[in-house]
Amino acid sequence: MCVSTGPADFSGTTLYVGRHRHPERGLVHVLGYQNTAVNRADGPNAMLLHLPATAMTRDNFLDVGRDTDVLERMVRAVRPRSRGAGGAAVMDWMGAEESVQVFEHDVYTVLLATDPTALPSALERVPARKRPALDPALMRFYAERYPGYAMAVCCFDNAEAARAKPLLLWYRPLDADVLTAPALDAHTGRPPGMVGKVPVDHWVLFGSDEAPRVWGAPVSYNLDLRHRLRAFLPTRVVGAHFSGLLPNGDFAVHHDDLLSSGMTHVRRVPQMSS
Repeated sequence: MCVSTGPADFSGTTLYVGRHRHPERGLVHVLGYQNTAVNRADGPNAMLLHLPATAMTRDNFLDVGRDTDVLERMVRAVRPRSRGAGGAAVMDWMGAEESVQVFEHDVYTVLLATDPTALPSALERVPARKRPALDPALMRFYAERYPGYAMAVCCFDNAEAARAKPLLLWYRPLDADVLTAPALDAHTGRPPGMVGKVPVDHWVLFGSDEAPRVWGAPVSYNLDLRHRLRAFLPTRVVGAHFSGLLPNGDFAVHHDDLLSSGMTHVRRVPQMSS
């Protein structure tokens, strides 16, 4: 479950989306994303994430440090009852193309933009060993179907793909009441096919710091989990493992429905409404 800029295999995918009131950032959504990537392209490759977010920068990407199992711990919390990076380092290349931010995060070189069609012109700022090809048709697909979304292109080379830590980032959502997990699937570098169904095999988890005490399952983190990271993580989660064939798209749920019914009202959303 992922969109890539070239042929690739992705397995063991875990997606987390939570709504939190951060003591400094206010009401935010938090996305956690992890998988195992096998690059089938002849050269570098990249994962694409579309985010219903406003005004994102490199500061929205969180450093998980040694706590590389935070998403695994969420899955372990819900598994019995469910059936169904180094931090961002500034590059000196900023300024030449302000519409696209380029920075290092864990093993990735990340391109971040609100206009996907601006991303190809920024590729020269990515190190050659990680520089993928970006199909203009793929960028137009996102621009047309997800207007106003932030786009993150996480570039990696063959040697580094297996060493990636989970991605964890926060953002101010376009709609605070709807939690959306980006789950489009296309592994060819071309735009995702939106007709028919695609195979899925992954965990999807949700959390909220407004949930009742008896809601969901408690998550057990490392006792020495850093305070800065803990402030963005849930104490309880709900989740389910999705497998088989589903329409291509994202997973979404209204916050009120999530609190009242857990995963019952999670739906597959094929695309943004235009």
